[in-house]
Amino acid sequence: QLQLVESGGGLVQSGGSLRLSCAASGFTFDYYAVGWFRQAPGKEREGVSFIAIGDGSTDYADSVKGRFTISRDNAKTTVYLQMNSLKPEDTAVYYCAAGEFTAVGIAETYELWGQGTQVTVSS
Repeated sequence: QLQLVESGGGLVQSGGSLRLSCAASGFTFDYYAVGWFRQAPGKEREGVSFIAIGDGSTDYADSVKGRFTISRDNAKTTVYLQMNSLKPEDTAVYYCAAGEFTAVGIAETYELWGQGTQVTVSS
């Protein structure tokens, strides 16, 4: 069964940190690019951070550059999102997504999705 499972969300004060994990199973993880998306109440889903296969090149939304870091451990079939200097506007449900033939940041090109994990940043 192809599956992505996120964990690590929670409640944190402004300026704090969280590390999200996305554990993959049921498919050849090495061949899939992975992205983190988020959706806040009443807002459109937005791409946050992306990591490619091969050289593991990364991309970030301008709103999180310098604060978030994405990484992948293919041996553990897991992708991480280290989030530092969190702000109240980072509050959202964060989703992990994976795809074989993705366009960076284009949600429709990611065919596998996790169930999401809530991140709440208090001011």
